Amino acid sequence: MQEMTAEERRAFLLSGHRTGKLATVRQDGRPHVTPVWFTLDGEVLVFTVWHATVKAANLRRDPRIAFCVDDDTPPFAYVIIEGSAVLDDHAPDLQRWTTAIAARYMGAGLADSFGKRNAVEGELLVRVSPSRILAYQGISD
Repeated sequence: MQEMTAEERRAFLLSGHRTGKLATVRQDGRPHVTPVWFTLDGEVLVFTVWHATVKAANLRRDPRIAFCVDDDTPPFAYVIIEGSAVLDDHAPDLQRWTTAIAARYMGAGLADSFGKRNAVEGELLVRVSPSRILAYQGISD
């Protein structure tokens, strides 16, 4: 097992269609984990959530998150990001981010339509500046 460099970590996080698994804390203390589409703005994790979801309610109440992205093919790899989420319900650049995220997961041909569909009132832009990152590759080597 080998720790990833910052460059390897960034390439891993932005490679392919891997979803991130977002962990938040419910009001009663139980964990809540859900997959999300994401991208990066430098080192900042960027994704969106619908205002009426459990994850949005959790983040409003307690912004602490854990976020895991993994490669489930040998020799296996993962990145775990911990930090605090900042939600913006009136982000002026929401459509730019929803389009960038859509391009990653749906392809360039559908990016604009998915970007517009997701840049609507009620969609929240979420930014997470990492406070801790664990990143390892070659787990089974």
